[in-house]
Order: sequence, then structure tokens, then C-alpha cells
Amino acid sequence: MNQRVKQLIQKLGEAIHESVSESEHIAGVVKNIRDQGFDVMLMLEATIGLNQVERDEQSGESDAPAHGAFTSNDLNFLKSLRITVGDEGPEQLDLSPPAEAPGESSES
Repeated sequence: MNQRVKQLIQKLGEAIHESVSESEHIAGVVKNIRDQGFDVMLMLEATIGLNQVERDEQSGESDAPAHGAFTSNDLNFLKSLRITVGDEGPEQLDLSPPAEAPGESSES
């Protein structure tokens, strides 16, 4: 990741912190909790995820179907879950219990 992106992520974190710190709504709720006799410690964690955008997606075509009804973003997400999309229709999963081997009995 280049230095400019790192700086922008740092600025995003600072902007989030500033928004929370200056929020009158949050300050009001914290005050109400303190009025009830509790001390408040607020810790937030922000996770910032980045995906490198491909050149054809930058042209505004990221919502166009890339494979059937899926966009390239959909395909990237499915790939991250280790799900592949084939050219043929959806595969049918056999969820029935395994067949007993010859000579075996389910009764004990």
C-alpha cells in the first residue's frame, strides 16, 4: 500500500474520532448514563477494508453483470468465500443421508 493511501486512511480514522468526539447526541447519552451513577468509558474499533479497483470498474461499469446476474464485485466476494460460479446452472446438493453399504444395518 502506498504512502498516500496510508495517509488517507489515517485521516479517515481521525475524521471518525472527531465525529464521535463532537457528537452532541453521544455526549447527551453519556451524560444521561453518568446521571444514573455510572462512569462511561467509550471505546470504538473501526475496521477499514480496501479493495483494489480494476480499471474497467473505474469507468462506472462495476454494476454491469460480469457473469450472468453477478457483477465483478459479487464474483470477488464469492471468491473470497471460496465459492465458484460455473457456466451451467446452480448445482444441486444431495443432502440425503449416505446410503448404507451392503450388509450393514441401521438397527443395533
